[in-house]
Parts: sequence; structure tokens; C-alpha cells
Amino acid sequence: MIPYERQEKILETLNSEEIIKIEKLQEILPGVSISTLRRDLKELEKAGRVEMLAGGAVKICSTTSEIPIATKTTLFSKEKEKIAELAAGFIHEGDVIYLDSGSTCTALLNKILNMKITIITTNTSIFNIQQETQAEIVLLGGRYNPVISSLNGPLTDANIQTFNFQKAFLGANGIDAKKGVSTPNLVEANKKQQILSNSKTAYLLCDSSKYNKVAAVKAFSTDEVIIISDANDEKIGEITEIIYPK
Repeated sequence: MIPYERQEKILETLNSEEIIKIEKLQEILPGVSISTLRRDLKELEKAGRVEMLAGGAVKICSTTSEIPIATKTTLFSKEKEKIAELAAGFIHEGDVIYLDSGSTCTALLNKILNMKITIITTNTSIFNIQQETQAEIVLLGGRYNPVISSLNGPLTDANIQTFNFQKAFLGANGIDAKKGVSTPNLVEANKKQQILSNSKTAYLLCDSSKYNKVAAVKAFSTDEVIIISDANDEKIGEITEIIYPK
């Protein structure tokens, strides 16, 4: 099979599976080595047709689509746990915090349930909690997006105005030194802007695979938040503080 045929087969597979590990692609293309597949994927990435992810996964390039939350949870899980541990250290008894949707924010949620704090959130993953908690949890109303397990829209934005957050912990799809922090849709971007305007301090929780990536809609400027991640980035680090494991 020539490179063009292999690459078209890869794209065909990704169109139906959204995101896939390289090892799985090798099963679909028997006889093709991992090193050959990596070369094909790099060529497709250069052409802007796929995006290679840490951990040996790959997805179709898109500035508008959202990866389902169930898939996100399985990606970069070790990195997300480290980020959640770091973020939990900035939360103290009595705090009133906002916690965003997303897999990294959900990892943080699981670490702070037994703290005497108030968690105000649009993250519907809280319905998976099956234990007693010390934390008081307030779910903001709004339109339900099952893909990202989130609430958003005009009702959510109106409810946000009721609260003053000491700390906000946000998620995003891309962080770029020039383009700022971005998300695939305007509704989520607007919600994050509302949260920022009502927060004393805002943290952005993101794994390093989102560095230098741009989604469809700019939510806010990079210097408006403190980033908590699993690694540093020199360009972004010139604009804002990045907290990461040393």
C-alpha cells in the first residue's frame, strides 16, 4: 500500500472514530509498522488534517468539534491527576469557588469533596457523586450539553451574576500566546468571560497538549489567568504564570 492509500485509510477511520490510538491503527492496517504510521501521521499533521496527541493518540483536526467527555477522561489521565493535585493546594476551608466542566476540572472535584468549601459549578459530572461530602455544591442552571457534561446559555450567565467567586478553576480547548485561551463555541466562551468578571483569582487547568492550540472562539486573554499544567511553555510563560511540577 502506497503512502497516499494508507493516509486516506487513516482519515477514513478517524472520521468514524473521532480519536484513536496508533496501536489501534496498526490493527486496522496490518503489516504497517508503527514507525511508518508515525511518518504518515506527521505528514497528515503538516497538511493540517490530523492532530497528534501525547500518549500515542490522534484525531481529526477541527476548530469546532468537541471531544466527548468520556473520551477526554481517558486521555492524559496521569497529567490531569498531577494538575488536580496542584490545584487543590490553592483551595482552603471556607472558600467559595467556581469549578468548570471538563475532565481536568472533574479530577479536581474528586479531590475537594471533603473540604468545607462551597463549590458552584456547571459541571454535571457531579451527578456521578455517590458519597457524603463536606463541600456544599451549587449547580447553576442552564442548557445541558451532554457531549461535554456542561450547562451553559443565557440562564447560566444570569445565575453567574448572583455570585462572587474567591477562586475560579476553568478549562479550555486551546492556549496560545497570541490567540489567547479558546473554546469551540461562543456559548462556552461567553460563560467563561462571565466567570472571570466575577472572580477574584482565576486558574486555568490544562494539560500541555493544549499549548499552542487554537479552537474556534477566543474566550479570554492568556494573561487573565494563572495556568496550572503538567509542563511549562516558554512562550506562554512569558505572558502569564504557569504552575507545574518541578
